[in-house]
Amino acid sequence: MRAQSIAAVIAIATSGAFAQGSLISVDVHNVANDIAKNINVDVSQVPVTVQAPIGVAATVCGVGVSVLGTQRGANPACTATSTSGALNQIVLRQIKGGTQG
Repeated sequence: MRAQSIAAVIAIATSGAFAQGSLISVDVHNVANDIAKNINVDVSQVPVTVQAPIGVAATVCGVGVSVLGTQRGANPACTATSTSGALNQIVLRQIKGGTQG
């Protein structure tokens, strides 16, 4: 039984859905004011969506990595209900890059 549990964990950890490079489209409109304040920009500069690593997306959207990892389709997505230092930095990089979602 223990060997099966370990095998299941390894299978999940190594699946494409849980790869470190997996990006999730995060809708940040609900937390745009907080992000703007945190990174000291006008809220109009905050994009509607950003691409975030699955771990960051899970944290700010309040859902499990497993939930995001099992979304079907080419563009897994969630809506942020909070922000984090990591999300703030992603938004700031996107603003400095000049692209908005």
